[in-house]
Amino acid sequence: MEIYNLLPAGLYPRTALIQKNELTNFEKTLIDNKIKFPFIVKPDIGLRGIDVQKVNTIEELIRYGKKAKGNFLIQELIDLPNEIGLFYCRLPREKSGKITGITLKKFLTVEGNCKDNIEQLMKKNLRFEMQISKTRNKFNHNEVIPKHEKRCLVPFGNHNRGTEFLDGKEYITEKLEFTFDNILNKIPEFYYGRLDIRFNTFEELEKGVNFSIIELNGAKSEPTHIYDTKHSFWYGQREIFRHQIIFGQIIKMNMYSS
Repeated sequence: MEIYNLLPAGLYPRTALIQKNELTNFEKTLIDNKIKFPFIVKPDIGLRGIDVQKVNTIEELIRYGKKAKGNFLIQELIDLPNEIGLFYCRLPREKSGKITGITLKKFLTVEGNCKDNIEQLMKKNLRFEMQISKTRNKFNHNEVIPKHEKRCLVPFGNHNRGTEFLDGKEYITEKLEFTFDNILNKIPEFYYGRLDIRFNTFEELEKGVNFSIIELNGAKSEPTHIYDTKHSFWYGQREIFRHQIIFGQIIKMNMYSS
């Protein structure tokens, strides 16, 4: 929540922090923060999509609150079709930076054939099959989907939840960098990190409209485009080292300026 509070209003989903050890009137919290069902709940300090959940009723929210291990967030659901991880770096005292990577996120989605049920469809893909046990109580695994109908089963852009990561470097443009220079310069001393962004189209994203920053990750961010299966292990190592060099330059400049 401390990170969200650094962002200018309107750039991220409406979010409410719930303290684990405090009694909370959930209905009042939702009204006060203008958050409607369905919405997302997730740990305030999270890790790779663990315990991120879509909530449809007040009863589901109460159950989540009872099981939560620590503080958690209630967050507006951003119902936009696409998600990327955008890695941005800027040297201190520089007005403009660089987008050093874009990760396209392909959600866990199956296509019906009028014959196999959802679980049978999931078993045809090893990545999807690994999610079967995690999704037992999330939807009806026995449902048969009409032919050619596509169903997104897990709308969370995380490897741990079955999402495939693809390298989207072809979408890095000067216009997109200019837009995010203007956006990220408003965050005090933000020089390095990855933004997870839900958006409608890249054309609108370049203009800085119709998008929302779902998460902002700082110094420990990974350039997640390295997980595209077309890339080699050594490509991933080079990209990690490239980002570490930039990170080191930022540290040195901040040390000398202080």
